[in-house]
This record gives sequence, C-alpha cells and structure tokens, in this order.
Amino acid sequence: MRVVVVGAGAWGTAFAHLLGERGHLVTLVTRATLDQAPYEEAELVVLAVPSSSFREASGHVRGGAPVLSLTKGLDPQTGERLSTLLGGRPVAVLSGPNMAEEVAAGLPGATVIASEDEALALWLQEAVNSSVFRVYVNTDLTGVELCAAAKNVIALSAGGVDGLGLGDNAKAALITRGLVEMARLGEACGAEPETFSGLAGMGDLIVSCWHPSGRNRRAGELIARGSTAEEAKAQIGQVVEGLTTAPVLRDLSHRLGIELPITEGVCAVLEGMPLHELLGSLMGRRPTEE
Repeated sequence: MRVVVVGAGAWGTAFAHLLGERGHLVTLVTRATLDQAPYEEAELVVLAVPSSSFREASGHVRGGAPVLSLTKGLDPQTGERLSTLLGGRPVAVLSGPNMAEEVAAGLPGATVIASEDEALALWLQEAVNSSVFRVYVNTDLTGVELCAAAKNVIALSAGGVDGLGLGDNAKAALITRGLVEMARLGEACGAEPETFSGLAGMGDLIVSCWHPSGRNRRAGELIARGSTAEEAKAQIGQVVEGLTTAPVLRDLSHRLGIELPITEGVCAVLEGMPLHELLGSLMGRRPTEE
C-alpha cells in the first residue's frame, strides 16, 4: 500500500518505520515538504502532527485517500475533535499506550483504531497489525479522540505529583480520578463508557502518567519543581500536547456544563496558582460517593 505519513517527529517517524516493516511503500513528509507529497497516488494518508498544526496540515491533503490520525488533542481554535476538520473524507484515529521510542525499538505493544466506518477500521487493522504491534478496532471515534486529548492533561498532573514527591498512593488516586474525569467528559459527548477502560483510555493514561520520558508527565514534574511551562517545553525539546489541550478542554467542559476538577487545577497552575494551594483545594473538596 502507498502511504503518506505527514509529520516527521518521533511518533510519525516510528509509525512510518512500522508501516515499512509491514511492507508498505511509505513517504515521510516534513512541514517543509507538505505541498510536495504524492497525496493523489496515496492509498492512505497518516497525520502525525501536533494538534496546533493539525488544521494547517489537513488543509494540504489532496486526493481522496482515507486519513488515519495519530494526533492526540483537540482543535485549539474551536475545541472540536480533530477528525471533524477533515470534512467528508473517510477518517480513522489510532490511539493507545504507544510510546514512540518503544514502537521504534520493536518492543511489543497494542493499540486501537477507531472509525465510524467499521470497514475502514478493519481494513486499517489488517494493514497495520503485526506480531509486535497488535491492533484492535472500535467504532467509538468520539470516545477514542477524547481519551487521547484528556489523558495528556491528567499526565501533566501526575508529573506534578512526582515533582512534589507525594508518593505512589497519591499518584494512583490521581490517575484513577483522572479516568473518572475522562469518562465524565465522554458521557457528556455521547461516547461509549467501555472505551475509557480500554487501550485508548486506561491503557494510554497509565503509560502517559508513569513512563519516565513521557513528555506530559515530565513537563508536570519540571513545573512542580519550579520551571515555567515555557522552560519545561524548552528542556524537553518536543511538543507537550497537554499544555495546549488543558485550556481547550477546560473551556469545552464549561460549554458542556460538567466538572473536570483536575483539568481546572492544571489550568490554574499554568496560570500561576502555587501547587500547594491546588493540592489543598483538591483534597479539601467535599467527599462523595465513588
């Protein structure tokens, strides 16, 4: 299969390598070569760009090939799911606990491909699945996209727990309540509850919150230790999606009329609230039923 992969960052490059190992003919496109890519000849276009660049990158895609999005975030301009920017084009989303360096190293993992077009999801499953990269399918496109966006924000807060040295009890509690927060968002948007206990939800959340080199977790840790968000991004040297997504997700929750206390807290810290004040406000919330 002829595939164009747009985005030569760590994940786009690793996924292009994975497709090449499956025998596909892959063209890896950088931002500088967006207009020179062979879109018309492609049988699949993969978008692996930051959420802040997704609108621009998708506007360059020509031809009628389906699009597979690897981007984990929301559109910063509108707060909409990124797949909605692709108009009437066939679209699917791949998400799960897929740290780029581990995929690139050929370590075993699993993922989920979601599309409202089940035939497209099954076709992509056959194209991508391998003995080291197991692919599941899901028709809950909304849920998978929301999981991918929200888990980055929870990972920022998990990094804050690490940076403050609050221990694994606190971190496990935060991640668990973060999953509840993600599911609440999904319910408000019509997603399937089962999605949030699957690879795109719990699976991706766990690895994002615990992997030592996870960008969002690392950024949260650096911010907890005194860095600004800009300093943390500079030290990491790569895109930190949670920093872009947090205010977009908060604004979406306000429009939906739902509470996302961890997301609100992350935004408050990014806007200058000391972390110890945030900790006090979260722990001081009225106890409720689980």
